[in-house]
Amino acid sequence: MEAKEIIEYLRNKDFTVKADGDFLELSPPEKITEELIQRLKKNKLAILAELKREERRLKVLAMLEDNSGIQRAIITDLDNDSDDVILTIAIRDQYTFEMHISKDKYDAFAMLEMINKGLVQ
Repeated sequence: MEAKEIIEYLRNKDFTVKADGDFLELSPPEKITEELIQRLKKNKLAILAELKREERRLKVLAMLEDNSGIQRAIITDLDNDSDDVILTIAIRDQYTFEMHISKDKYDAFAMLEMINKGLVQ
């Protein structure tokens, strides 16, 4: 099972699963079995990455919802990948996506300039 499938499985079994830094939060605790703990340990990094991706996506969608006058929302994640900057982008009524840019090549001011010029659509 992939991380996305594990998260979906947990939610279908009425678990709440969240990323808390480098830890997984899972509730209710009385439903957690040793087999489940082992599966989660084996896939922990991938599950955390997927949960954080979901959080970023929800944030940009909320930004669009809260600001009806904007067409694009972008957040920059500098912390969740040691090598890359993660840009999560939502375009109203279109789609959301992520870009991974190597930290040594990322220029926030160049990105801002492209956004302001409308080059990022």
